[in-house]
Amino acid sequence: MKPLVAIVGRPNVGKSTLFNRLVGRRLALVEDLPGVTRDRHYADAEWEGRHFTFIDTGGFVPGEKDSLLQQVREQAQLAVEECDVIIFVTDARQGLTAEDEAVAKYLRKSGKPVVVAANKLDNTTGQMQSLAAEFYKLGLGEVQPMSAEHGLGVPGLFDEVVAKLPPKEEGEDAEAPPDDGTIRVAIIGRPNVGKSTLVNSILKQKRVVASEIPGTTRDPVDSPLTYKGHQLILTDTAGIRRKKTIAHRVEQFSVIAALKTMERSDVAVLLMDATEVAVDQDAKLAGLAEERGRALVIVVNKWDLVDADQRRQETYRESLKYSLKFVGYSPILFTSALTGSKVEKVVDVAVELAQQFRFRAPTPQLNRLLEHMVDNHPAPIVRGKPLRLYYISQVTTAPPTFAITTNHPEGVPDMYKRYITNQLRKTFDLRVPIRILFRARPGQAKREARKKPHLQGKH
Repeated sequence: MKPLVAIVGRPNVGKSTLFNRLVGRRLALVEDLPGVTRDRHYADAEWEGRHFTFIDTGGFVPGEKDSLLQQVREQAQLAVEECDVIIFVTDARQGLTAEDEAVAKYLRKSGKPVVVAANKLDNTTGQMQSLAAEFYKLGLGEVQPMSAEHGLGVPGLFDEVVAKLPPKEEGEDAEAPPDDGTIRVAIIGRPNVGKSTLVNSILKQKRVVASEIPGTTRDPVDSPLTYKGHQLILTDTAGIRRKKTIAHRVEQFSVIAALKTMERSDVAVLLMDATEVAVDQDAKLAGLAEERGRALVIVVNKWDLVDADQRRQETYRESLKYSLKFVGYSPILFTSALTGSKVEKVVDVAVELAQQFRFRAPTPQLNRLLEHMVDNHPAPIVRGKPLRLYYISQVTTAPPTFAITTNHPEGVPDMYKRYITNQLRKTFDLRVPIRILFRARPGQAKREARKKPHLQGKH
C-alpha cells in the first residue's frame, strides 16, 4: 500500500487545482463519477523515486450545520484519519481566516504531519514569501508559497511532502497486484448483505463467521481456493458504511483495511441486498473500485427472498445499470449465498475478469483500430487546429492502460475520450476499467516553447 497524502482546506482555496497539478496528468477516468469525486478522489503520483497516493477532498468547514456540507466534512475527516501526510491548502491572496484557524485546530489534534500550502501566489518569490508569512501563525510548521494554477512552488511542496512520509516499506511501489498467477478477489459491500455467507458458500465450509448482526467481520480474512485449475484468494472484508454511522473507532480502521484490501485485489465483488433498493453507498463503493482500477462484479444477493420471475430480474438489472452507469461495463449477477444458488457463477466471472484485467493487446492491431476510429469518427478541432492522433500502444496492464500520442494531449474532449474507450471495449471485449493517457510527441514541448518565447516562465 502506497502512502496516502490528503489535500484538505476550506472551500475555494484551490484544492482540486492543486490535486490536478500534483498528479500531473489525466488518469484513466474519462468522465466524472457521480457521488464519488465530490467526496474523496484518489490518484497516484511519484516524486524523486517515491510513489504515493493523493486524496482530493471537498471544502472542510468545521461546525457547519448544513447537512450536505456536514457530509463533505465527514469525508474530509476520513481522509485525514487514513492518510500519512496532510497538505493544508490556504488562499494567500485572501489571507488567514477564522475558517483556516478552525481547520488548523482540527489538524493539530489529528497528530498527522502537515504541510501548509499558501496558494494563489502568482508573483515573484520575494512577494510570495511575504504574503505566505502570515500562515506561520497557525503553528503547523513550514509554509510553502505556491500557485497551483501556474505550477509555481510545486517542487518545494513535493519535497516537503516526501520529507514527512513514513519510511519506505518493501513492495510499496508496486503498481498492481503481483502477477504470480493467483487471482485475488475482495468481497466488499455494506454491512449485513451476506459477504461472509457468500465466502462460506463458495468454499463449501464455514471459513468465516456469518451473522445477521452487522459488523461481525472486523479484519479482512483471506481464504485460498483452487477452482477449475485456477488459484484464488477470497478476502472477506468488513462492511463499509457511511462515515457518520461509524460508532466505534475500531470499525473506522476496519473500513480503511477493507478499502486497502480492495486496492490490492484483481477483482472486487460488490455484494448488494436484493431486498433493498440500491443506495448511495453502493454507488460510492462501485465508484471507488473504478477509481482504484479494480475489475468489478456486481452481485445481487438474497435473490431467493424476491420473486424469481425473469422479468423482475431484468427490470432490476436495468435499474442497476442506470444508477451505476459509470461502471456500466461490469457484469451483474443474481445469487443466493444462503442456498448456494449461482455462487459458482460469481467465481467463473471473477476468473474471466481477472484474465481481462491483465490483458495485453498487440500494438499493430491497436494502431489499425486507431486508424479505423479516426476514419469513422474524425477527431475534432482543438484551439483552431485539427486534433491528430498519431500512435497508440499499451503501456501496462492491471488495469489495461493505453497511451496515445497526439498533438494536443490536454485538449482531447471528454466525448472523444469516451468514444475511444468504448471502441477499445468493443474490439477486445473488455469488461474491466480502461485507462487512457494522452502524450505529446517527443520534443514537442521544446518546439512549442521556441515558437512562444514570451510565454516562458509562466508555467
